[in-house]
Amino acid sequence: MAEYTGATQVAQTYYNSSDALQFYFNIWGGEDIHVGIYDNDSEPIADASRRTVSRMLDMLPPLDADSTVIDFGAGFGGAARQIVNRTGCRVVCLNLSEKQNELNREKNREAGLDDRIEVIDGTFEDVPKPDASFDVVWSEDSILHASDREKVIREANRVLKPGGSFIFTDPMQREDCDEKVLQPIYDRIHLDSLATFSYYRDTACANGFEEVAIEDLTEHLARHYNRVRENLLARKDDIVKIASPEYVENMLKGLQHWVDGGRSGYLAWGILHFRKRSA
Repeated sequence: MAEYTGATQVAQTYYNSSDALQFYFNIWGGEDIHVGIYDNDSEPIADASRRTVSRMLDMLPPLDADSTVIDFGAGFGGAARQIVNRTGCRVVCLNLSEKQNELNREKNREAGLDDRIEVIDGTFEDVPKPDASFDVVWSEDSILHASDREKVIREANRVLKPGGSFIFTDPMQREDCDEKVLQPIYDRIHLDSLATFSYYRDTACANGFEEVAIEDLTEHLARHYNRVRENLLARKDDIVKIASPEYVENMLKGLQHWVDGGRSGYLAWGILHFRKRSA
Protein backbone atom coordinates (compact mmCIF):
# COMPACT_ATOMS: atom_id res chain seq x y z
CA MET A 1 0.00 0.00 0.00
CA ALA A 2 1.42 3.38 -1.02
CA GLU A 3 2.09 5.91 1.71
CA TYR A 4 1.06 9.55 1.29
CA THR A 5 1.11 12.64 3.49
CA GLY A 6 -1.26 15.41 4.51
CA ALA A 7 -4.79 15.57 3.13
CA THR A 8 -4.02 12.83 0.62
CA GLN A 9 -3.05 10.39 3.36
CA VAL A 10 -6.17 11.28 5.36
CA ALA A 11 -8.37 10.65 2.31
CA GLN A 12 -6.70 7.31 1.58
CA THR A 13 -7.14 6.09 5.15
CA TYR A 14 -10.76 7.19 5.23
CA TYR A 15 -11.81 5.69 1.88
CA ASN A 16 -10.03 2.42 2.65
CA SER A 17 -11.96 2.01 5.91
CA SER A 18 -14.65 -0.64 6.15
CA ASP A 19 -17.21 1.89 7.39
CA ALA A 20 -16.66 4.20 4.41
CA LEU A 21 -16.73 1.34 1.91
CA GLN A 22 -20.05 0.07 3.24
CA PHE A 23 -21.59 3.54 3.38
CA TYR A 24 -20.59 4.71 -0.09
CA PHE A 25 -21.39 1.44 -1.82
CA ASN A 26 -24.73 0.81 -0.13
CA ILE A 27 -26.04 4.32 0.52
CA TRP A 28 -24.38 6.80 -1.83
CA GLY A 29 -25.16 4.90 -5.00
CA GLY A 30 -22.54 2.17 -5.33
CA GLU A 31 -21.58 2.42 -8.99
CA ASP A 32 -21.03 6.17 -8.97
CA ILE A 33 -20.33 7.95 -5.69
CA HIS A 34 -20.43 11.52 -6.89
CA VAL A 35 -22.90 14.43 -6.75
CA GLY A 36 -25.93 14.01 -8.96
CA ILE A 37 -28.03 16.34 -11.10
CA TYR A 38 -31.66 15.88 -10.08
CA ASP A 39 -34.97 16.20 -11.87
CA ASN A 40 -36.87 16.10 -8.56
CA ASP A 41 -36.30 15.79 -4.82
CA SER A 42 -37.20 12.09 -4.65
CA GLU A 43 -35.19 10.81 -7.61
CA PRO A 44 -32.87 7.83 -6.94
CA ILE A 45 -29.31 8.92 -6.21
CA ALA A 46 -27.84 6.57 -8.83
CA ASP A 47 -30.03 8.03 -11.60
CA ALA A 48 -29.00 11.58 -10.74
CA SER A 49 -25.33 10.58 -10.58
CA ARG A 50 -25.50 9.02 -14.04
CA ARG A 51 -27.08 12.24 -15.31
CA THR A 52 -24.01 14.17 -14.14
CA VAL A 53 -21.77 11.89 -16.20
CA SER A 54 -24.02 12.29 -19.24
CA ARG A 55 -24.04 16.07 -18.85
CA MET A 56 -20.24 16.16 -18.71
CA LEU A 57 -19.91 13.88 -21.74
CA ASP A 58 -22.26 16.15 -23.70
CA MET A 59 -19.89 19.06 -23.04
CA LEU A 60 -16.87 17.26 -24.54
CA PRO A 61 -15.84 16.83 -28.17
CA PRO A 62 -17.01 13.39 -29.40
CA LEU A 63 -15.04 10.41 -28.11
CA ASP A 64 -14.53 7.11 -29.95
CA ALA A 65 -12.62 3.83 -29.65
CA ASP A 66 -9.31 5.61 -30.24
CA SER A 67 -9.88 8.19 -27.50
CA THR A 68 -8.21 7.96 -24.09
CA VAL A 69 -9.57 9.28 -20.79
CA ILE A 70 -8.11 9.30 -17.29
CA ASP A 71 -10.43 9.68 -14.29
CA PHE A 72 -8.74 11.41 -11.33
CA GLY A 73 -10.26 9.92 -8.15
CA ALA A 74 -12.37 7.29 -9.89
CA GLY A 75 -13.95 5.72 -6.80
CA PHE A 76 -15.80 2.52 -7.71
CA GLY A 77 -15.51 3.28 -11.44
CA GLY A 78 -19.15 3.96 -12.23
CA ALA A 79 -18.33 6.98 -14.37
CA ALA A 80 -15.65 5.07 -16.29
CA ARG A 81 -18.05 2.25 -17.15
CA GLN A 82 -20.68 4.73 -18.28
CA ILE A 83 -18.14 6.57 -20.45
CA VAL A 84 -16.92 3.35 -22.07
CA ASN A 85 -20.43 2.02 -22.66
CA ARG A 86 -21.43 5.24 -24.39
CA THR A 87 -18.29 6.00 -26.40
CA GLY A 88 -16.19 2.82 -26.65
CA CYS A 89 -13.06 4.73 -25.59
CA ARG A 90 -10.36 3.55 -23.20
CA VAL A 91 -10.36 4.83 -19.60
CA VAL A 92 -7.72 4.77 -16.89
CA CYS A 93 -9.13 4.93 -13.35
CA LEU A 94 -6.61 6.57 -11.02
CA ASN A 95 -7.59 6.27 -7.37
CA LEU A 96 -5.77 6.19 -4.03
CA SER A 97 -8.12 3.77 -2.22
CA GLU A 98 -6.90 0.25 -2.90
CA LYS A 99 -10.14 -1.14 -1.46
CA GLN A 100 -12.27 0.87 -3.87
CA ASN A 101 -9.98 -0.15 -6.71
CA GLU A 102 -10.43 -3.86 -5.95
CA LEU A 103 -14.19 -3.45 -6.24
CA ASN A 104 -13.80 -1.35 -9.39
CA ARG A 105 -11.78 -4.11 -11.08
CA GLU A 106 -14.39 -6.69 -10.04
CA LYS A 107 -17.21 -4.58 -11.49
CA ASN A 108 -15.28 -4.10 -14.73
CA ARG A 109 -14.79 -7.85 -15.10
CA GLU A 110 -18.48 -8.48 -14.43
CA ALA A 111 -19.41 -5.91 -17.09
CA GLY A 112 -16.93 -7.33 -19.61
CA LEU A 113 -15.09 -4.00 -19.72
CA ASP A 114 -11.78 -4.89 -18.13
CA ASP A 115 -10.11 -4.77 -21.56
CA ARG A 116 -11.17 -1.09 -21.92
CA ILE A 117 -10.67 0.12 -18.34
CA GLU A 118 -7.35 0.09 -16.48
CA VAL A 119 -7.46 0.67 -12.72
CA ILE A 120 -4.29 1.92 -11.07
CA ASP A 121 -3.46 2.74 -7.45
CA GLY A 122 -2.13 6.25 -7.15
CA THR A 123 -2.67 9.94 -6.56
CA PHE A 124 -3.52 12.68 -9.03
CA GLU A 125 -0.79 14.82 -7.52
CA ASP A 126 1.80 12.49 -9.08
CA VAL A 127 0.17 10.72 -12.03
CA PRO A 128 2.09 7.57 -13.08
CA LYS A 129 1.57 8.18 -16.80
CA PRO A 130 3.74 9.85 -19.49
CA ASP A 131 3.29 13.36 -20.82
CA ALA A 132 0.59 13.95 -23.46
CA SER A 133 -1.06 10.54 -22.93
CA PHE A 134 -4.76 11.44 -22.83
CA ASP A 135 -7.48 13.22 -24.75
CA VAL A 136 -9.49 13.92 -21.58
CA VAL A 137 -8.73 14.31 -17.89
CA TRP A 138 -11.95 13.71 -15.97
CA SER A 139 -12.66 14.12 -12.26
CA GLU A 140 -15.79 14.17 -10.10
CA ASP A 141 -15.78 15.60 -6.59
CA SER A 142 -12.25 14.47 -5.79
CA ILE A 143 -9.84 17.40 -6.14
CA LEU A 144 -11.02 18.91 -2.85
CA HIS A 145 -9.08 16.10 -1.12
CA ALA A 146 -5.73 17.03 -2.70
CA SER A 147 -2.92 18.34 -0.50
CA ASP A 148 -1.97 20.68 -3.37
CA ARG A 149 -4.82 21.47 -5.78
CA GLU A 150 -2.62 23.50 -8.11
CA LYS A 151 -0.33 20.50 -8.48
CA VAL A 152 -3.33 18.43 -9.60
CA ILE A 153 -4.08 21.01 -12.28
CA ARG A 154 -0.45 20.98 -13.44
CA GLU A 155 -0.52 17.19 -13.62
CA ALA A 156 -3.74 17.32 -15.65
CA ASN A 157 -2.03 19.64 -18.10
CA ARG A 158 1.07 17.43 -18.28
CA VAL A 159 -0.73 14.20 -19.14
CA LEU A 160 -3.12 15.82 -21.64
CA LYS A 161 -2.44 16.01 -25.35
CA PRO A 162 -2.42 19.54 -26.81
CA GLY A 163 -6.02 20.64 -27.20
CA GLY A 164 -7.21 17.98 -24.74
CA SER A 165 -10.04 18.59 -22.28
CA PHE A 166 -9.89 18.85 -18.50
CA ILE A 167 -13.42 18.50 -17.16
CA PHE A 168 -14.36 18.12 -13.51
CA THR A 169 -16.78 18.80 -10.70
CA ASP A 170 -15.86 19.68 -7.14
CA PRO A 171 -17.63 20.83 -3.98
CA MET A 172 -16.52 24.43 -3.42
CA GLN A 173 -17.29 27.44 -1.27
CA ARG A 174 -18.68 30.78 -2.37
CA GLU A 175 -16.24 33.60 -3.02
CA ASP A 176 -17.47 35.80 -0.16
CA CYS A 177 -18.14 33.04 2.34
CA ASP A 178 -16.86 33.45 5.89
CA GLU A 179 -14.79 30.30 6.32
CA LYS A 180 -15.82 30.06 9.98
CA VAL A 181 -19.35 29.04 9.00
CA LEU A 182 -17.95 26.07 7.08
CA GLN A 183 -15.77 24.79 9.91
CA PRO A 184 -18.10 21.84 10.68
CA ILE A 185 -17.75 20.74 7.04
CA TYR A 186 -13.98 21.19 7.08
CA ASP A 187 -13.84 19.12 10.26
CA ARG A 188 -15.86 16.29 8.73
CA ILE A 189 -13.66 16.00 5.61
CA HIS A 190 -10.44 16.84 7.48
CA LEU A 191 -9.63 19.90 5.36
CA ASP A 192 -8.95 23.54 6.16
CA SER A 193 -10.49 25.02 3.02
CA LEU A 194 -12.43 24.43 -0.17
CA ALA A 195 -11.67 25.96 -3.54
CA THR A 196 -13.90 28.44 -5.39
CA PHE A 197 -14.99 28.82 -9.00
CA SER A 198 -12.58 31.75 -9.40
CA TYR A 199 -9.70 29.79 -7.87
CA TYR A 200 -10.08 26.99 -10.40
CA ARG A 201 -10.59 29.42 -13.28
CA ASP A 202 -7.53 31.51 -12.40
CA THR A 203 -5.31 28.56 -11.52
CA ALA A 204 -6.19 26.59 -14.64
CA CYS A 205 -5.59 29.58 -16.90
CA ALA A 206 -2.25 30.23 -15.17
CA ASN A 207 -1.17 26.64 -15.82
CA GLY A 208 -1.66 26.17 -19.54
CA PHE A 209 -5.45 25.96 -19.90
CA GLU A 210 -8.12 28.07 -21.54
CA GLU A 211 -11.68 28.16 -20.27
CA VAL A 212 -14.30 26.36 -22.35
CA ALA A 213 -17.34 26.44 -20.07
CA ILE A 214 -18.25 26.68 -16.40
CA GLU A 215 -21.74 25.65 -15.27
CA ASP A 216 -22.84 26.69 -11.80
CA LEU A 217 -25.10 23.84 -10.65
CA THR A 218 -25.01 24.62 -6.94
CA GLU A 219 -28.72 23.97 -6.49
CA HIS A 220 -28.04 20.24 -6.85
CA LEU A 221 -25.44 20.07 -4.07
CA ALA A 222 -27.81 20.46 -1.10
CA ARG A 223 -30.40 18.33 -2.89
CA HIS A 224 -27.87 15.54 -3.33
CA TYR A 225 -26.64 15.54 0.25
CA ASN A 226 -30.22 15.63 1.47
CA ARG A 227 -31.10 12.60 -0.69
CA VAL A 228 -28.08 10.73 0.70
CA ARG A 229 -29.12 11.62 4.25
CA GLU A 230 -32.69 10.50 3.60
CA ASN A 231 -31.42 7.23 2.19
CA LEU A 232 -29.18 6.66 5.20
CA LEU A 233 -32.03 7.37 7.62
CA ALA A 234 -34.38 5.03 5.76
CA ARG A 235 -31.86 2.19 5.85
CA LYS A 236 -30.18 2.97 9.17
CA ASP A 237 -31.23 -0.27 10.88
CA ASP A 238 -29.57 -2.31 8.12
CA ILE A 239 -26.46 -0.16 7.75
CA VAL A 240 -25.53 -0.29 11.45
CA LYS A 241 -25.15 -4.05 10.99
CA ILE A 242 -22.29 -3.55 8.52
CA ALA A 243 -20.92 -0.14 9.58
CA SER A 244 -20.30 1.13 13.09
CA PRO A 245 -23.17 2.98 14.79
CA GLU A 246 -20.76 5.80 15.67
CA TYR A 247 -19.81 6.22 12.01
CA VAL A 248 -23.46 6.30 10.96
CA GLU A 249 -24.40 8.92 13.57
CA ASN A 250 -21.41 11.10 12.63
CA MET A 251 -22.28 10.74 8.97
CA LEU A 252 -25.86 11.87 9.57
CA LYS A 253 -24.57 14.98 11.35
CA GLY A 254 -21.99 15.62 8.66
CA LEU A 255 -24.48 15.28 5.82
CA GLN A 256 -26.78 17.78 7.54
CA HIS A 257 -23.92 20.30 7.65
CA TRP A 258 -23.57 19.96 3.86
CA VAL A 259 -27.31 20.38 3.38
CA ASP A 260 -27.35 23.48 5.60
CA GLY A 261 -24.26 24.95 3.92
CA GLY A 262 -25.72 24.44 0.46
CA ARG A 263 -29.13 25.86 1.32
CA SER A 264 -27.56 28.87 3.06
CA GLY A 265 -25.56 29.81 -0.01
CA TYR A 266 -22.15 29.15 1.54
CA LEU A 267 -21.23 26.26 -0.76
CA ALA A 268 -20.96 25.91 -4.52
CA TRP A 269 -20.80 23.09 -7.06
CA GLY A 270 -20.71 22.78 -10.81
CA ILE A 271 -18.98 21.51 -13.94
CA LEU A 272 -15.74 23.17 -15.03
CA HIS A 273 -14.36 22.51 -18.52
CA PHE A 274 -10.94 23.69 -19.68
CA ARG A 275 -8.86 23.00 -22.78
CA LYS A 276 -5.08 22.56 -22.85
CA ARG A 277 -3.52 25.24 -24.99
CA SER A 278 -1.95 23.88 -28.15
CA ALA A 279 1.08 26.09 -27.82
